[in-house]
Amino acid sequence: MSFVLITQAWRSDDKKAAQAAVADALADAEVSRIIVEPRVADRVAPTIADEADAFLAQIIAALMVAERLDVEVAYVPAEATTATRRYGLPHGPAARELAEHGTAQAIPLIRDDAATVVVGRARHLGAEGAKLHGETYVDNDRLFDGEVRSIRIEPTLDEPGVRAQVERLLLPGRWFHGRAAQTGGTNVVVEREGIVNPRVVKRSTFYRHHVDLLLVRPSLAQQ
Repeated sequence: MSFVLITQAWRSDDKKAAQAAVADALADAEVSRIIVEPRVADRVAPTIADEADAFLAQIIAALMVAERLDVEVAYVPAEATTATRRYGLPHGPAARELAEHGTAQAIPLIRDDAATVVVGRARHLGAEGAKLHGETYVDNDRLFDGEVRSIRIEPTLDEPGVRAQVERLLLPGRWFHGRAAQTGGTNVVVEREGIVNPRVVKRSTFYRHHVDLLLVRPSLAQQ
């Protein structure tokens, strides 16, 4: 196995930089694993809590667009993140040890209709802080029709790959599981890994990609 380290040296929302870094890494035909290392928070100005996950998602999206999901991905954040908790991953020195010596496992890869990837969490919100007006379906199950605070969407380790719920302040809705979560409405904006895109869209869908992600994870004996 040959691996290459991609260390964050640009904004986590810079798609072109992520694609260029992945292309450079894959120029070596021997590379079979990419180790993704986000910025360490104490070396830079304070950033949003999920920026490390956003950086990982950009690298995975670049692999997806390049049709190179045969390459394994390892994640070495300095601190725990939403994605490390979602996938049962370590952080810090233990993450680096796993990245270099662990085994990859195929897991569902969740993307959206804008060719971006979610590894931690996403949300459908109403624009400018308003309530969301519209409806959401997970496969054939309707979560709501009308007006809600927001919809939370997460990838899952197991089939079918996506789960979503209506977010409420006091009593969140139950989780619905499926291959896709789609929201349509009059004022939909999308949040990915804690980053809100203010552009209003009529529809947004997160769904399982047809090729799985090869993610380096602890074995069952290590968990």
